[in-house]
Amino acid sequence: MALADARACVPDLRAISTRPAADAVYLECLAALAQAFTPSVALDLPDGLALDITGCAHLFQGEERMAARLGNALREAGVSAMRIAVAPTPDMARALARFARQTPCFADDDELARMLPVAALECGHEDTIALKRAGLKTLADIANRPSVLFTSRFTPAFSEKLARVLGETDRRITPLRTPAPCRAERSCAEPVASHDVIAGIVNELAEVVSEKLHERGEGGRAFLATFMRTDGAIFRVGVETSRPTRDPAVIMRLYRDRLDTLADPLDPGFGFDLIRFEAVRTQNLAERQTTLDAREEKSGELAQLIDRLTIILGPANVTRLQPVDSHIPERAQTMIPAGAVAASNAWARGTQPPSQSLRPPLIFAHPHPIEVAIDDRNEAPSSLRWRRDIHRLAHATGPERIADEWWRTPSGYGTRDYYRVESTTGSRFWIFRAATQTPEPHRWFLHGLFP
Repeated sequence: MALADARACVPDLRAISTRPAADAVYLECLAALAQAFTPSVALDLPDGLALDITGCAHLFQGEERMAARLGNALREAGVSAMRIAVAPTPDMARALARFARQTPCFADDDELARMLPVAALECGHEDTIALKRAGLKTLADIANRPSVLFTSRFTPAFSEKLARVLGETDRRITPLRTPAPCRAERSCAEPVASHDVIAGIVNELAEVVSEKLHERGEGGRAFLATFMRTDGAIFRVGVETSRPTRDPAVIMRLYRDRLDTLADPLDPGFGFDLIRFEAVRTQNLAERQTTLDAREEKSGELAQLIDRLTIILGPANVTRLQPVDSHIPERAQTMIPAGAVAASNAWARGTQPPSQSLRPPLIFAHPHPIEVAIDDRNEAPSSLRWRRDIHRLAHATGPERIADEWWRTPSGYGTRDYYRVESTTGSRFWIFRAATQTPEPHRWFLHGLFP
């Protein structure tokens, strides 16, 4: 009814403005809390949750005890009123939760659903009134009549909705978080608060996940440890690796490093009652025989070093070069996180073209303007001035011409003629002459330094 009519009936009625955005955030928090009971949790907007408890009820000694524990957890999270229903399909559970007389409600078949009022179909106010005027008060009254009668009056969606509510059609829910391919969890009979005990549990779960990865022939690239506290608070600690691994010792070392870098360490409070460990992202990892080549061992040590530095310093602060398909030097590479998967055009040993191998390892992102003196005999650079220092050149090799990429944004230098030059003091430079549309026909720039 209208607010004015409601206040006429109840003068002391308290009215609170709706906040749909805040309600949605709160509902997502409750969904995260419900993941302690099942990994398959979906939002049933605007004010409901749908849980797929298939294979989970026995962990709580049955559906009734599971519903009771869920209700207690929701009350501790601030929910003052709730309705819970357990049914074979999500649409039947929704209808029972909203329109059944008792709560919690447990249904093994469609007997309780048939006793629900026609409003349980949620087909609209006018359609509900039309059904009641026709003498159809319950879902059983509709189900006992041919569906053709209702399809002609309403829409085919009406019959489909009735079939879902009665459990004749099962509509699977879409969880907020896709269950990890390899996961293990420990439900504690008594909440644990000791950090040593918690670390031991995580170590055991990591070993279980590693065994599952070994059976699948995979290794984990990202792992997530979830700690659910008795008061409903949830803590998540995730680690990532630069290459797939299933070694529990390596995983636990990264996990400990991650805990040491947390600004807000784990606070057990009155204890954690559920700890879960997941391999949220996996990759194929085939067994291979070790060799006497020390370079493979160094490669593995480098990957472990990258992982530890990434955990301590953050992925944005540990980077490496990644090649880009471009022959313009400053565009031919970019910086990516060191633990990221290399692209298909990654550099391989001995596969660089000759022009790439002759380039210096250090290239300036923006070439430095310099002044160059030309030898009139061979038109090669004879000296250059950079940062107020004059360098006499003993050798100059070139030119190597690189044209601009017409299919991309112009670099601003036009066609370039590169020279590899060496000064009389032994310094080696990579310079180029740019063809530009200016009164001066050419300009010189220093683009890189050789070691």
